[in-house]
Amino acid sequence: MLPLTEIDFRFSRSSGPGGQHASTSETRVEAVFEVESSSALTDAQKRRVLAKAGPTLRAVAQDERSQHRNRELATERLTEQLRAALKVERKRVPTRPSKAAKERRLESKKRRGATKKLRQPPAE
Repeated sequence: MLPLTEIDFRFSRSSGPGGQHASTSETRVEAVFEVESSSALTDAQKRRVLAKAGPTLRAVAQDERSQHRNRELATERLTEQLRAALKVERKRVPTRPSKAAKERRLESKKRRGATKKLRQPPAE
């Protein structure tokens, strides 16, 4: 989990419908996380995040009428971005197709060829 002290929150007025409430309240939340200045991440994690997502992670929430709920949503989205950037992809191990798979492939090619042969006009 990200420490809330390392997340900068900016508040502004939300766009869209909402009547008088939306036009007077600053419910839109923008959460900004600076990767390089974080003490929660190790150097290796910082390098991984910088390579995948860049030096700044940013999430915006204006879905709800409540600033508090939008703050929670923005924090969740920021955490999800960080989690995705930190994910280590497994290396693909190349494998050869099995004998049965090759036979299925060739059989389907023969069937397709036979179907196309039926479309040709009869030979004279």
